[in-house]
Parts: sequence; structure tokens; C-alpha cells
Amino acid sequence: RRKFITSVESDHAKVKRCSFLGCSCPWKGFACLLCSAGGEVVRLQELEGNTVTIHTGLTEAQSDAHILWFYGPENAEIKIVNSESFEGKIITNYYSQIFRDSLQLNRTSGSLTIRNISREDSGVYKLQIITGISLDWNYSVDVYAPVLKPVIRNQAEKRSVSLRESCSPLCSVENGKDVSLSWYEERERISSISSSDSSERLYLPLNKTNPDCSTYTCVAANPVSTQTTQLNITNICIKTVSGTKGPRDLSKSLAAVLTPVGLIVALLILFLWIWKKKTSNKARDAAGFTTSVVFHYFIIIICFLFVCYFVLYIAQYTVLSFVCSL
Repeated sequence: RRKFITSVESDHAKVKRCSFLGCSCPWKGFACLLCSAGGEVVRLQELEGNTVTIHTGLTEAQSDAHILWFYGPENAEIKIVNSESFEGKIITNYYSQIFRDSLQLNRTSGSLTIRNISREDSGVYKLQIITGISLDWNYSVDVYAPVLKPVIRNQAEKRSVSLRESCSPLCSVENGKDVSLSWYEERERISSISSSDSSERLYLPLNKTNPDCSTYTCVAANPVSTQTTQLNITNICIKTVSGTKGPRDLSKSLAAVLTPVGLIVALLILFLWIWKKKTSNKARDAAGFTTSVVFHYFIIIICFLFVCYFVLYIAQYTVLSFVCSL
């Protein structure tokens, strides 16, 4: 950020001196703001649709200064703002055929605000301040569209439980200006790709033997935005092939079968004991006995289902550990 330091050199001459990046220049009766003129080009990167202000770093321009802004895709040759003092009045003209009435000049600092900036507004901007002499500031503005969300699919033709043979995750995203596509394992970037040809879609495979053994994220980014997609190995790679399930699907499948089976068994036991209760000669004793036994069987069934879930969890962990160790 530009910094301007003002100091009084002489009480009699009232000369103000500006210091910027080691330069020093005096101006009588003029706020200290001109030492950066003619220096390096300031580069800005902005997101399309935002309101952007091109800051000059100046704190106060002379009240009768003539301020102009120029623009061009490669060279700033088109006048877009003209602000000057005429007979004590400030007259500011905006040339809106280019920027669609989206410009706003701050005469105090010379800064220019562009509302709802678009990619077509990228280019070179030049500020010119005339106060007896002409001084210029140059800016290069790059406007980017927000990057799109990457898509992950399995590039292998066949899908099966065999991770080594069938799982080849491929991440892709629509290319654009300065777009890059990367794979991350946990928080570490393991591969990346970019292309200057924005007409071609970017593709990046995940070259991992066992992608089920860690967390992988595909990240698409440009200088002003980022989009991520996390790899879901079950949906992308491990799908049914002739009825075969992957290790992560095993516990879900068995649980889906055991749950209704357990409920059916429980209802059957209840039905049998209720029927026995109604056919018993000793109604009172039988009812009490039946209630007690049904309750005990119900507890046993609940414990059985709990043990099944626990065994399935241990089995899944064991299978995945074995696959990852291959």
C-alpha cells in the first residue's frame, strides 16, 4: 500500500514535501500526492459482479486540479472520466457508452469506483492529474468469473468391489482464465493442472491405488474464487456388479436385512405367546407368565441386534484395513 509522508520544510516558503518509495519532491500549495506518478503499474484482480474501487493512495488533490481517467484493453487511450474546475464550479463528465453509467469519481483522492464490474472491463487504466504539470498513474485490472464446482466421476469402464482394477476417479471442471485444478489428500496437495486454452475442459485423474483409505478433495480455483468437491468413494467407485457389494456397503446391506428380520421374529414370538395366553386354562397365571417371558425375549432380541451391529462394525473396519494394507 502506498504511504505518503508530509513534512514542512520551511515556515516561510510553506513548501510541502512528499516521500514515496525513497523519492522526494516539493510542491508549493499542493497536497503531498504526486511522487508515485509515472511509477510501476499497480495490478488488481477482481471478481465479476463486485463493486471495485481503484485506489490511488492519494489523500487530497488540489481543488482546481484537472482529473482524467483513461481506459483500454491493452493501452489506456479511451477517455472515460473528465473532471475539472470551471469558473469555480466542478464539472465531471462520465463517458458511459463504455461502462454503462457504472463509474464514480472521488475528487478528493482521485479514486475511481466501478459498479458491477464485468470481465469486459479488464484492461489498463490510467489516472492523469494536471496542476500546471501532468502526472500519471497506471493500473492493470483483471476481472474473473467465479470458478465452477468440479465434478468427479469414475473413468474406469467397469465398476466392482476391486479397488485396484476399477476405481479411477477423474476430476474435471470448465476451464477459464487462470483456472487450476488440484487433488488434495487430507490437506496436502498431491497433483495439479492448468491450461492456457480456456476452450478445453480441465481433467485431472487421482492416481492412487486405494482411494478408499484416505480423504480426497478436488479443488478448482482462480485468483479470486475457489470451489471444492470431496470424493465419495462409495458413490463413485464401489457399486453393485452382479449383486456384489463393496466393504462400506456390506454393513449397510446386512443391517437392512437383519433389522426387518429381527422385527418379524419379535412379532412372531409375541403372537405365539398371546395365542398361548388365550388358550391357557389358568388365565391369570398364564397372563403373568406370558408377559414376563415376552419381556425377556424382547430384551434378548434387542441384545442380539446390538451384537450384530457391533460385529458388522468390527468386520467393516477389518476389511478396510486389509484392503488399505495391500
